[in-house]
Parts: sequence; structure tokens; C-alpha cells
Amino acid sequence: MRAIVLDKPGSFRVAQVPDPVPGPGQIVVRVDACGICGTDLHIMDGEFPPTPYPITPGHEFAGTVAAVAGDVRMDLPVGARVAVDPSLYCGYCRRCRSGRDNLCENWAAIGDTVDGAFAEYVAVPAANAHRLPDGFDGQLAAMIEPLACAVHGLRRLGPIFGDSVVLTGAGTMGLLLLQLLVHAGAGPVTVVDRVDGRLAVARKLGAAQTASGLGDLDGERFEVAVDATGVPSVVDGVAALLDRGGRLLIFGVTPAEATMSLSPFRVYNDEITVTGSMAILRSFAPAVELIGSGVIDPRPLLSEPLPLEEFGEALHRVRTGQGIKWHIRP
Repeated sequence: MRAIVLDKPGSFRVAQVPDPVPGPGQIVVRVDACGICGTDLHIMDGEFPPTPYPITPGHEFAGTVAAVAGDVRMDLPVGARVAVDPSLYCGYCRRCRSGRDNLCENWAAIGDTVDGAFAEYVAVPAANAHRLPDGFDGQLAAMIEPLACAVHGLRRLGPIFGDSVVLTGAGTMGLLLLQLLVHAGAGPVTVVDRVDGRLAVARKLGAAQTASGLGDLDGERFEVAVDATGVPSVVDGVAALLDRGGRLLIFGVTPAEATMSLSPFRVYNDEITVTGSMAILRSFAPAVELIGSGVIDPRPLLSEPLPLEEFGEALHRVRTGQGIKWHIRP
């Protein structure tokens, strides 16, 4: 089969590699679509420490069951359409046993630490596959994984009914978070991004106000702030817009060494709550339901998928902010 092989940071190729076969408890999925996200860029650049090289990346994916190991007891016949949770939690460490699987001490993930789905086929644990109802095309199904991350983020944030919200970043994750915030009954949601086209999409998806920079919001105060950029200066800037009693959700991935300047006195005196959200925690099945029911619509975010041979071009488009969401269709 054909697959992207990242031999070392910054060096990838389209290669012929052996077709995967299902090991115990596994299925093989023929990949319909696989999304490119920020983690993939970090892996390409050698900035994601858990990743070994060489590797085939790709963790936001869906497809069709092509083979099933004999010991698989789930209803996953050949030809079934599935989306795959890439999480590979150990199940026995202290975090897993306490229900915090996403903080697993032996964390691994398909496409991040083992070969993933920028390939024609990928072998995955059958337990990670979620069978899809009718009506999902490949791109729509590949959006379940990022939505599952956003669902976990909203759960971490807690009730937001009627609260005013400022959301920084109108990329894929920001726009999925926006839809969840609106659906959960947030008060007016203000979206901040530098790209006019993305702000236009945000308005269509329910943003009450948009701004091209935090400076445009001087004097305004919000009960909730959500950062989906991962830019430390933006996290600082949006935290400054919180009203007393406000809550900040740090959702975007900042560099590991980054710091923020939020005053400890202000956290104490204004009772500011700062919350983080990491990956997926039992939120994949709800994401299937949210897209399947039409409550969340990722279609306004999608560009026409590119073939495996144009993987480099797809990376360039992501890095330069063209479009919103790019998929590879192997």
C-alpha cells in the first residue's frame, strides 16, 4: 500500500509499505479521509517528544473495515463504516484506574506514537472503532475526533448557560468549540481571529460579535474566555478580559516552555478559574451523535480533500492559513 513515511523531522515521502494485517483484537481500516491538525505539524517538525521515527502520522480519520481478527467480538463486519478514536491508554496506571484515561502515564496514540492513517490502510484496536450510522461521508466522519476533543473541553469548562464568552481562534477547533458553546446555551459569544474569512464563518455559526484582535475589545469584560490558538501572548491577552469570577479554558496547545503572566493575586481576589483540556476522555461516542444528529455541522469548515501525493501541499496550506480544515483522501 501507499503511505506517508516521516523518516525524520522535516523529511517525508510517499512510500510503498507492506499492507497491515490485523493482530489480536484488531481490525484493518481502509482510510476514507484523514485530517491534518496542529499535532501533525509538531510531529513533522520534531516538536512532539513521544513520537518515534520513522512513523506514518495521521490520527483524525475514518474509513471502512477491510479485515477483522478472529478474536474480535464486536459487531464490525467487513464493509462497516467506522471512525476511530486514536487514543491508546494502558488501562492499568493510576490515572487510568481513577477515570482520567487521557492523562495516562503510558500514553500512546495512533498516528502519534504508532503508525497512523496517512495511508491507504491502518490496523487499529477494534475497541477504538465506532460504527457509524448512515449519512456520514469520509470527511464528515474524520471530524469526529477533533469534535471529541472539543466536547471534552466543554465538559471541563462546566455549565456556561447565559454566560458571555470570548473565544480566541477561529480555526477548526475554535469553530467546533463555538458551535458547542452556542448549543450549550452560552450568552453572546465573541470570536477573535486575524483572518476575515474565518470570522465570516464564525458569524454564520452563531458568533454574536467578531473582532480581528483583542485590542478591539478594550473595555469589554467576559464571564468565560476560551483560547483555541495556543499562542502564549493571546492566552495572556484574553485572560485580561475576564470579569471578576471569570473562567479561562486553555484549549490550544502552547509550547511546553511557555509561561503566562496572570497575577496570582487576581486569581485569588477575583476568584478566577483556569482550566486545561487535554485530548479525548470518553467523548468520542457523544461526538458521533452530535454530528450524526446535525447539532454540530463541520461542513462549513471543510475544503476539498487532497490525495496522498499532495501531502506536502496540504501541509503548506495548513501552515499558511489557507482554508480551515484540510483532509487527505488516500
